[in-house]
Amino acid sequence: MEKLLKISRIIDAFNELIGKFTSWLVLVLVIIGGWNVVGRYVGRLTGSNLSSNAYIEAQWYIFSLIFFFAAAYALKHNEHVRVDVFYSKCNPRQKALIEVLGTIFFLIPFCGLIIFYSWETIVNSWSIWETSSDPDGLPRYPIKSVIIVAFALLILQGISQIIKNVAILKGYLQPQEESSDY
Repeated sequence: MEKLLKISRIIDAFNELIGKFTSWLVLVLVIIGGWNVVGRYVGRLTGSNLSSNAYIEAQWYIFSLIFFFAAAYALKHNEHVRVDVFYSKCNPRQKALIEVLGTIFFLIPFCGLIIFYSWETIVNSWSIWETSSDPDGLPRYPIKSVIIVAFALLILQGISQIIKNVAILKGYLQPQEESSDY
């Protein structure tokens, strides 16, 4: 079990690093968004175009990166939305069992289906070097690839969560009520 917990800690550390990086993207998003707003109004006053479709699309892409990369980080920190009608009344061992079963039967298959069904679209996007149809638009193939990366990270974090919850069920770890950082 110790080897599995070590793997879990490695996955957790990796997704923690991705999460910290992603938090800085929020600042980048705000700066680009601010530039787009200021550039649009100053551009109207001066008669020059200080913004472009590339900046607007960069905002969309960065928002997508934040959303996708934060998913595994949120799972690690137990911040995903769940229906707590029954779950909140369970003891820690019952919660661990629910987490294991939910991850095995729902989270991992869902992520696998997303990867499977998006694969062909992403490969096609790369094969034609897909770009935006807007003037000055950005390439689309890199941002589409993030779908696979994000759901792979979510699967990895799901595996980490399974390991930690099995360790709780076997008595190797004590459950922590407030956090999923075991």
